[in-house]
Amino acid sequence: MAKNSAKDIEVKAFATHHVITQPNPLRKVLRRVKTPDMDDPVARAEQALAALSGEFKDWMVIEVDRLSAAWTAAQTEGFNDKRREELFHAAHDIKGDAATFGYPSAASIAESLCRVIEHAPNLAKVPAELFTHHVNAIVAIVHENTRLDSTSVSAELSRRLRKVADDYLADVNRDRPEHLEAILAPSIVPTE
Repeated sequence: MAKNSAKDIEVKAFATHHVITQPNPLRKVLRRVKTPDMDDPVARAEQALAALSGEFKDWMVIEVDRLSAAWTAAQTEGFNDKRREELFHAAHDIKGDAATFGYPSAASIAESLCRVIEHAPNLAKVPAELFTHHVNAIVAIVHENTRLDSTSVSAELSRRLRKVADDYLADVNRDRPEHLEAILAPSIVPTE
């Protein structure tokens, strides 16, 4: 490539500094080709998602079944490290996948459940109803998300469960400032 000459370089002088701008030498070697059938990776990705969208419900049902099984095992066998990890990972996977698969309220409820599992000092002392309500809400949203009015109901359910979980966590962690700070930090709860 040829070097730029001094006349190609632009210098703007200001009171306190100079800005030196050099032309982009790659513009001379770049060639634009107009073709009507240029590949559009975004369009291809959208088509692939549309083709898979029929399977999203099945994938979410599998994830919900995994969450239900983890909660049932924790109820019958008690909490230990293995049960805690199973429940947390099942909820965490739903948290990550649900919004993509069309269940944003299930994602926010799963996030609330993850917070309880992560920040409760002793899972055995967490009221079972708190877990049960989270799990049942996720199951209901995934299995019954067919009515138009279900969106507002599931969003309200999500907000209320998050409030109850946050209130519980704030109470049990009042002597644990490192957890209390994370619990009281604002977070985004999606509205649908």
